[in-house]
Amino acid sequence: MKKKWIAGLTTIVAVSLLLVGCGKSSSKETTLTVGASNIPHAQILKHVQPELKKEGINLKIKVFQDYVLPNKDLANKDLDANYFQHIPFLDNWNNKNNGTLVSAGRVHLEPIGIYSKKYKSLSDLPNGATVLVSNNVADYGRVLTILKDAGLITLKSGTKVTTATFSDIKDNKKNLKFKTDLEPKLMPQFYSKNEGDAVVINANYAVQAGLDPRKDSIALEKNSSPYVNIVAVRKGDKNKPAIKKLMKALQSKDTQKWISTKYKGAVIPAYPDGK
Repeated sequence: MKKKWIAGLTTIVAVSLLLVGCGKSSSKETTLTVGASNIPHAQILKHVQPELKKEGINLKIKVFQDYVLPNKDLANKDLDANYFQHIPFLDNWNNKNNGTLVSAGRVHLEPIGIYSKKYKSLSDLPNGATVLVSNNVADYGRVLTILKDAGLITLKSGTKVTTATFSDIKDNKKNLKFKTDLEPKLMPQFYSKNEGDAVVINANYAVQAGLDPRKDSIALEKNSSPYVNIVAVRKGDKNKPAIKKLMKALQSKDTQKWISTKYKGAVIPAYPDGK
């Protein structure tokens, strides 16, 4: 009877040690919750999930369908980071919300494009044509730059691209009209319904709608654009080990090559050194 009791005790101790061992292993894993737009941000994050797992990071991805909530949730500590925006958008949000969110690093550029079912180029737009633009003020400089480079407008002296608005137009050679009170995610729908003479669509929404920015747009943002998408974090979190591991994975040569291959130019890698 005594032998059986000792054997049972030995089994209990062995199981307990096994459970303790498992607990120690799992406690080393850090959970990192990152908010992201569906395409391409969430897809890129999913690509680096296995690599981060090896580094002890359990990456959880929360997908957002708008540009409003990700920064609010990050500021409220419902997220550890977000990945959906560029620096001008982040600066604009911080200014309006007394925010202190900062960039943890560059990842990619989504060239914004102008699309039309009626015309094949910007030069074909008629006098008084209506251009549909989203209500994302941070993107206005991008749109104006495309139009300026096409010779359709000029900007007032001293205008900064990253803060420019349509009121900064000096000369409007074709008297273009701009409708700017539209939701960014709805722009592909306006294009498919043939509304307006031209529609400005962000690359992530264009790709999500089955469009190829390189082939389907009548004008596309240049690679030298300052509107590179970044990972945003709360002030003071940039140097946290988990965030540094996330950025290392996103900026690795493997990930940058994967972005180039998968999106074929619709999403362009933005190497850390800016090249």
